[in-house]
Order: sequence, then structure tokens, then C-alpha cells
Amino acid sequence: MNRPFSPTFLFTVIPRLLPYLKVTFWVMGGTIFFGLIVGFLLAKAKLQGNVFSKTLAHGYTWALRCTPSIVLLFIVFYGLPKALLEIFGININSWHRGIFVVVTFSLLFAATFSEIMRSAFLAVEKGQYESAVSIGLSPFQAFQRIVFPQAVVVALPNLGNSFIILMKEGALAFTVGLVDVMGQGTLIISRNYGAYALETYLALALIYWLLTIALEKSFFFLEKRLSQGRKAWA
Repeated sequence: MNRPFSPTFLFTVIPRLLPYLKVTFWVMGGTIFFGLIVGFLLAKAKLQGNVFSKTLAHGYTWALRCTPSIVLLFIVFYGLPKALLEIFGININSWHRGIFVVVTFSLLFAATFSEIMRSAFLAVEKGQYESAVSIGLSPFQAFQRIVFPQAVVVALPNLGNSFIILMKEGALAFTVGLVDVMGQGTLIISRNYGAYALETYLALALIYWLLTIALEKSFFFLEKRLSQGRKAWA
């Protein structure tokens, strides 16, 4: 016998899901931090590197962007400990599962971010950099004061979309045993023997919708603020 839909269960399950958002944010924050560093280095290699570094950076980006997130997660989670143990004798099987999740998504996010920044830097007129250097600024000062601020504004829309995708893909963490907000929802359903599954998934959808709206509004506000300065440069 089918159990009728219970809207009131939404208000019961949401408070049980919210505490696990800290895991989702922890994964997202760690991924963004390391992904931005690696991605920026990749973008620099693509734009200013020699033939070897350019080829390596483009090859990395192609390989990672063609690999499904869940496949790479399993490769990192199961393959990295085995490789380190057999090659170097280093045992990392006791490491927190969240580390493997952050490593996986950092690798993926770096590939995407490198392309975002590469296209953003190319969108800034090269003559502005040359003019800044010609009036006495050092190459680093010209990049820091002229090129980089404009490139950030160009990159913000795509960067915001990447953050949203990253947040949603973080739900895959439960496949390797890391309990985030999505993992907790799955556990609640299993503890109820499949009951209230629709209500729980709707609660999860509502949480992700609100987080997405918050990210969209934040990036829209940031883009609007920074674009004021860009109009002055133009």
C-alpha cells in the first residue's frame, strides 16, 4: 500500500539535514582554494609558458574535462592509496575521506578554472598592458593593476556557474562514504526503509535551490560592483 505524500515531513527533515551543510561547505571551500591555485598556474602556462608547458597544461585540461567526476573520484579514492603504497611504501588508507574528495574536485575545478582565466586574460586588450609598461609600471604592476582586475570581471559569470556546478557535484562525496547534506538525506531514507523518500529529496532540492540563488546573487552583486571600475578603464 502506497503511503500518501506528507508535506509536513519537509519541515521535519530539513533541520536534520542542515547541520551537514558544514561538510558540503568544507569540501567546496577546500576545492576552491586548491583549485584556484592549480588553475591559475595552468592558465599562466597556457599563456606564457614554453611549448612543453603549454602542451602539458592543455593536455591536463583536456584529460580532466573529459573524465566524469564520479570516475575520477573512484580513481583517486581507490587508486591513489594503492599507488603510493606500492611505489613509495606510503600508507594513506587511514586519511579522512574528505581529503580524497577535495583532491578529486580540486583537480577537476583547476582544469575548468584555467580555461576561464585563459579566456578572460585574452579578452583584455593587450595594448593596455603595453601602455602601462611604457609609462613606467613594472610588468608585475601592469598585470596586477590593469590586466588582472579586468580579467576577473570577465571571468566572474563563468566562475559563478562553476561554483554552482561544484556545489552540486559535491553530492557525489557520499559514494565514498563522506556524509554531507546529500549523504545524510540518503541515510534518512534508508533508516525509514524507503519511506518519505520524495519528501526528503524535495527538502534537499529546496536547500540546493536556496544555496544556488545565494551564489547567483553574490556573483551578480560582485560583478556589478567591479564592472563600475571596468567602465572607467574602458
